[in-house]
Amino acid sequence: MRAVVQRVDGACVEVAGETVGEIVGEGLCVLVGVTHEDTKEKAAQLARKLWSVRILQGEKSCSDTSAPLLVISQFTLYGDARKGRRPTWNAAAPGPVAEPLVDEVVAQLRALGAHVETGRFGASMKVSLTNDGPFTVMVEV
Repeated sequence: MRAVVQRVDGACVEVAGETVGEIVGEGLCVLVGVTHEDTKEKAAQLARKLWSVRILQGEKSCSDTSAPLLVISQFTLYGDARKGRRPTWNAAAPGPVAEPLVDEVVAQLRALGAHVETGRFGASMKVSLTNDGPFTVMVEV
């Protein structure tokens, strides 16, 4: 699993003009990509890392501050644009594999005590955020 994690001062995701997920104030906006070999165990490992990674102000984590997370599925994180002019998506897991694993990341975060908002799997989404820093890291498990 791969995640692009951005420290934000507010973020929201819209589908067809409707806000489906929103966090206000300091938190993390997390784009999650799933590949073919990923498992529920990897989803739990990613959730623990997201909950405890110290990238908020003052080197704090979401677990330290109860900061919310906005988690959005993002198959394009496994795109490959090394050859030609069009990326390939071969490394990205198909929807029936990826969706339950993204849901597992969210469920595991909530089990840890996190407030989690989400996008809508497979939908055309518009994501708006204020990157605080800017601060963006890649997390892989």
